[in-house]
Amino acid sequence: MAITFNQVQFNQSQTLCIPFWQLKHKEHWGVFETQGNVGSVIGDLLCQEIEPNTGSVDTNHCHIAQVSLAEQQRLLELEHANDDTDFLDRIDHGRSVIQLISEQCDNPVIIEQLLQELDLLHLKDRGFKQLSTGETRRVMLARALSSSPQVLVLDEPFVGLDHAHRKILADYLYDLSAHVQLILITSREDEIPTWVNHIALFENGTLKEELSYQQWACHPLIAQLLSQSAIQSEQWMELIRKHQHTSAFSDPLIQITNGCVEYVDQKIFSNVNWQINHGEHWQVRGPNGCGKSTLLGLIFGDHPQCYSNDIQIYGMKRGSGETVWDIKQHTGMVSSSLHLQYRVSCNALDVLLSGFFDSIGLYDKPTKKQIDTAKEWLTLLHMAHLAQSSFKALEYSQQRLLLIARAIIKQPTILILDEPYQGLDYLGRKLVMNALNMIAKENLSQLLYVSHYTEDTLDSIQNFVDFIPNLQEDGYQIKITNKAKVTDE
Repeated sequence: MAITFNQVQFNQSQTLCIPFWQLKHKEHWGVFETQGNVGSVIGDLLCQEIEPNTGSVDTNHCHIAQVSLAEQQRLLELEHANDDTDFLDRIDHGRSVIQLISEQCDNPVIIEQLLQELDLLHLKDRGFKQLSTGETRRVMLARALSSSPQVLVLDEPFVGLDHAHRKILADYLYDLSAHVQLILITSREDEIPTWVNHIALFENGTLKEELSYQQWACHPLIAQLLSQSAIQSEQWMELIRKHQHTSAFSDPLIQITNGCVEYVDQKIFSNVNWQINHGEHWQVRGPNGCGKSTLLGLIFGDHPQCYSNDIQIYGMKRGSGETVWDIKQHTGMVSSSLHLQYRVSCNALDVLLSGFFDSIGLYDKPTKKQIDTAKEWLTLLHMAHLAQSSFKALEYSQQRLLLIARAIIKQPTILILDEPYQGLDYLGRKLVMNALNMIAKENLSQLLYVSHYTEDTLDSIQNFVDFIPNLQEDGYQIKITNKAKVTDE
């Protein structure tokens, strides 16, 4: 028995071209994407969610399940569509973790085992919309496995997971490989495990090579991509410098005094005293669900408790009569939640233009200069031909690049980047990393940066906010490291 792709062409929102590819029974495959985002298309074809334009995909009647960012996005959109908050006396956080898993499996023994193995037991009654990115990824894996698949397609399975959970998942997949055939799709070369039998190398949606793991380990491709990303990053910087302007704000740009976020049943953090001045770039670090995105939401103004905290931003006190625009016009944001919220029907050009107005969709009339700048960005992103294409129809990686450019386009004083590389292909990730490093080095914007990967740490960031479990009480204590100054809150 084998899974066979024969003369497959898929040319709709995404492009896939596979002349011939056969995955024999019990063979584990790693799929590496240099450019493009083939993971969700491969998964949807194998799970018969879509059909190829030409050619055939023969699955030999195998039961196949998938875990992908696109699948995660579809589920979250469904939860938003079914939101009953207006009809309840409480906020509807969506179906609980245990409900979502039980939807795929009615065996309580299997469900309990998955909750324990994937560290979800303490989250089983939590609503899906309350979960962090990493927690959501683990739920998606539990849902897929609860249906007892013969073949499991994993598109970027480690994305959003902190270091500890990446290690747990890597060990878990090794054990799983003994009885489930795995297809692991990634844009990070070090995430392809040594137990895979073969590597399929894709570029711009086309299957280029089939390699053994040993052949892959000494392939010159990575060095070539690093050189290419360095050249393209400098092109980004030329455009950013071209439209550079100076912030008129005095220090501190942001100051949080005794910051605290807590709910009826949970304290997230407390006693946060944090100040950001010109020339300072910060990385926020900590495990999944600790409150990193919540802290950034207090600054950006997306968290409801930002008005019950003592926060000074750009010389204004939160809740003193300032408008949302007073804050957001000087702040750029990239995050998984923003990506999921960007569900309006607009084209790629309008997504970039919305960055000037910080809106989800475009409702203001842009100037000619703004339109010209947005078109320059589209050209740099190699998306000029997609200017009028629907944002929702683009590849996940293309959507992410647009949202990153949308945050940068107005040259914000503060640039908030919450897991910005999620869903990017290898070249896109290296390109954005290089550009962010140069933005920080030249102080073109102040970076507030979150990434769970040590290798994604930017050389230009020397200041850190670390979430550390509080052993005396619930929640986390926060350690502020401002170069030579270290403070435990």
